[in-house]
Amino acid sequence: MTAADTTTPAKVPPPRPAPPPSAPRRPGVERTSGGAGTPWLLLAPCLLILALVLGYPLVRLVTLSFQKYGQPQLWGFQPAESVGFGNFTKVLGDGEFWAVVLRTIVFAAGCVIFTMVAGMLIALLLQRVSGWVKTLVNIALVASWGMPIIVATTVFKWLFDADYGILNALLSKLPGVEMIGHNWFASGPQGLAVIMLLVVWGAVPFVVITLSAGLTQVPAELEEAARLDGAGAWGVFRYVTLPILKPVIVMLTTLSVIWDMGVFPQVFVMRNGHPEAEFQLLTTYSYDRAFVVNDYAQGSAIALLTVVLLLGVVAVYMRQMLKIGEVE
Repeated sequence: MTAADTTTPAKVPPPRPAPPPSAPRRPGVERTSGGAGTPWLLLAPCLLILALVLGYPLVRLVTLSFQKYGQPQLWGFQPAESVGFGNFTKVLGDGEFWAVVLRTIVFAAGCVIFTMVAGMLIALLLQRVSGWVKTLVNIALVASWGMPIIVATTVFKWLFDADYGILNALLSKLPGVEMIGHNWFASGPQGLAVIMLLVVWGAVPFVVITLSAGLTQVPAELEEAARLDGAGAWGVFRYVTLPILKPVIVMLTTLSVIWDMGVFPQVFVMRNGHPEAEFQLLTTYSYDRAFVVNDYAQGSAIALLTVVLLLGVVAVYMRQMLKIGEVE
């Protein structure tokens, strides 16, 4: 007997039965966990609240802008009369309105530029400091960001006060500088510069926190490769960091433009509730026309024109984001 005769052959398992063919899926039909109306049903409470909180005031604003509406109409002595585009014609034909528009654009542009530059510099600096320093800076940023606008404006009024302001006292200690009794609000440009500083101070924390989060998404390998190729700090920032942060920067810039063109409490409180002509922005100008001159229709027309101007900014933002999406 040979070894081949004593070896038992290996048992081969029987083949598994093939699974039954699945039913063919009809074209254009997909399995869903719920009906097509389920998302709208879930969003209905939020949409209803938005319609009540935002929709009604906007509709009322549009209605007033096409009517003659003053104190007689407010108290019910006279009915509101439709004047068509008369309010808009009157506003657009007023040279003071265009001066306010130009002042608002310059003010908002200055605020946005200084906010973005300062925010980017601080965010880059936070990437190069130790952990405990970063924690302390973040705490300070959140504290300043969370400070109410009225409180921050009051503090700035004290800092720049002509008689008791600490800034004048500190500047007067410099050789050859005498700032005691200097009134920072004696002229429009100086006063608006102070208000601009206040707006930038309140907006920088949000920009820094957002850009710091965006900087964590920049691959260190790309920065290291750029340095090995001979790029300096500016080259790494321009060709590596900046393109990756572009969507975040576009978003922050757009939001900053919208917020800074809507600045109201800083100017209103800083000027004790009565902003002079050289301090008027679109928001305060609309308020004065509505509640000081008591021409609510003209104030509504100015506010609606401001909304249209801001919609143009939003349109530019959407176009830039679509371009970024096409590139990616």
